[in-house]
Amino acid sequence: MDAPAFLDRDRPAVPDVVVPGGVTPFYLGGRPVRGRLVRLGRLADVLLTRHENAPVVSALGGKALALVAALASALKFQGSFSLQIKGDGPVGMLLADCTDTGGLRFYARTDEKALEALLATDPAPTDRLLTGAGYLALTVDQGPDTDRHQGIVEITGDTLADMAMHYFDTSEQHACKIMLAACKGPEGWRAGALILERIAHGGGVEDGVQDAETRDALDEHEEDSWQTACVLAATLTEDELLDDALPPATLLHRLFHEESLKLGQPRALAYGCRCSRAKLSDILARFPQDDLDHMAEDGQITMKCEFCNHDFHFGRDEVGTRPA
Repeated sequence: MDAPAFLDRDRPAVPDVVVPGGVTPFYLGGRPVRGRLVRLGRLADVLLTRHENAPVVSALGGKALALVAALASALKFQGSFSLQIKGDGPVGMLLADCTDTGGLRFYARTDEKALEALLATDPAPTDRLLTGAGYLALTVDQGPDTDRHQGIVEITGDTLADMAMHYFDTSEQHACKIMLAACKGPEGWRAGALILERIAHGGGVEDGVQDAETRDALDEHEEDSWQTACVLAATLTEDELLDDALPPATLLHRLFHEESLKLGQPRALAYGCRCSRAKLSDILARFPQDDLDHMAEDGQITMKCEFCNHDFHFGRDEVGTRPA
């Protein structure tokens, strides 16, 4: 019997990096607002520097990682939650995912010539110029024995935050305020996110019955509370969002101390590539013999994990079953 992936002795030596308080959940008491503050800390640098991407692509990847961590932490599931963007721009595909335990990974496929041409005309392109036209998909995958839940929308907006808010507006009909940032500083890449969600109110008067006047007053109060929270969130600066020296509780108190701020239990984030030699060997075993022969060079087949940028080498005689 093959060893489970987590016991596979031939797994690559990947970084053992954990950020204990990577996600700080919170809500505003008596108001229709909950949120998450995400700080990747040095984990952002570890994930992004596994790839030799241009800085603008790494910045987009950092924002995607912070976003997917924030969204995954709001769900109850076992498996992975992924964000995928496919477009006709220089970054033709971007994929970031987060497991239910906070394991993160990232990959972007870039047309280097197209990116060079774009940067020659615009050294600081928007996220939309990088991705071009296409779609954004969010997927919950809980394994082969369950149906995947996926939502897909057309890419809309100049920034990744705009694209994500468009998704929630159209697919979930759910009001969100999303702020994302990623930047390379003296200590390497940092990335973060602040997400607010408008949630349903707790009900009405006794037995859940409301007259029209009471309901209208409640709706107006909730709308005012939501707008106030969004205005306060908009005062957040990129420097504050990415500052490792500014504790999450301090930052959230600075923003929402007058709004009955309540903090939840912080959640950890970690380096989470799930590749292994055993998994890739199983994939190769499904290929026809002729395909395996074609893939071999000098008697070896090389497979790369695009997430951690690690090459696995297999002898041709190690995979598949040759006919007698």
